[in-house]
Amino acid sequence: MFENLKAQPADKILALMQAFRDDPREDKVDLGVGVYKNARGVTPVMRAVKAAEQRLWQEQETKAYTGLTGDPAFADAMISLVLDDAVARENIAAAATPGGTGACRQAFELIRMANPDARVFVSNPTWPNHLSILSYLGIETVAYRYFDDETRSVDFGGMMEYLGTARAGDVVLLHGCCHNPTGANLNAVEWQAVIDLLNDKGLIPMIDIAYQGFGDGLQDDAAATRMVASQVPECLVAASCSKNFGVYRERTGLLMAISQTTSQQGLNQGTLAFLNRQNYSFPPDHGARLVTMILNDDALRADWASELEEVRLSMLELRKSLAGELQKLSGSDRFAFLAQHRGMFSRLGTTPDKVEKLRADHGIYMIGDSRMNIAGLNARTVPVLAQAIVDAGV
Repeated sequence: MFENLKAQPADKILALMQAFRDDPREDKVDLGVGVYKNARGVTPVMRAVKAAEQRLWQEQETKAYTGLTGDPAFADAMISLVLDDAVARENIAAAATPGGTGACRQAFELIRMANPDARVFVSNPTWPNHLSILSYLGIETVAYRYFDDETRSVDFGGMMEYLGTARAGDVVLLHGCCHNPTGANLNAVEWQAVIDLLNDKGLIPMIDIAYQGFGDGLQDDAAATRMVASQVPECLVAASCSKNFGVYRERTGLLMAISQTTSQQGLNQGTLAFLNRQNYSFPPDHGARLVTMILNDDALRADWASELEEVRLSMLELRKSLAGELQKLSGSDRFAFLAQHRGMFSRLGTTPDKVEKLRADHGIYMIGDSRMNIAGLNARTVPVLAQAIVDAGV
């Protein structure tokens, strides 16, 4: 049997991580892997998470299963965080998942079950695993224009033109905030135009929100998702806790299926439970329980929100510093977009050969499409990267 297996293509990000580890240069800079790092290059455990874990260790009396869709208290807490009161709670079905990736996978499974003929429109570019999972499931994808490599901003006209070719029942995958990999986001006016197009054409939005709190703050980062959820007949939302709670390895996520009709909620909830049963039965609980404890405790929540704001502001400062250093070295403001982008990532909009030149000549590691993790920088490496970008002629 095993001799019939075929080698699968290597994951580019994991391959880059290994290449970085193998590089003997002491001054190398890792801007590839998509995790937050502080100024010491460490992905820290947040204070509130540590406090919640200590409390959980003292108080938890069982490791029994919770339920096929996880602890309802986790769903309630996350729905409040992401959607606030944009949609009535009784209209929302929800299932805990192994991270945001699990939420996306279950959403795609649900789409295939509900409408096998649906196409999924995906931004070009997007997080590579979106495309990988969709391809594996045999779901047809259509790329829509999103990023302009010249202006390093959203090509909104191109986006609307491409979405205009979708047919009723198709799904449009949108990034709720901090677009991965570009860092370029729609503004409120553009979001409203997208919502109007979705409704006019009978399209179903699916929102992947993995970076709430990393861009413009917890409330502002959720604003677009709330706009969409409150104005369309139905939608899907895949939320991740990996970044904003720093619980990467605990695999903590939530999938929401939202309908404006309360009568649909029961069927949606049963379907999510069925899908969880088929894939992994009961979702992991440790990270979900920590998140629930933090969001439901005033002191823990305040400390978490404060530390998250420190993380957000540190990334904004790195963006401003890099843009300023590049302006000084190049004598041009063409890198000003770096200060305008939001979240962990920005896409330089350069060619793979120049990305390779950055790696070979300067030990700067980033994805071949020029996506770089801003959180991989610090005060020492900002000028190093700026000089390398100028020297490479990016």
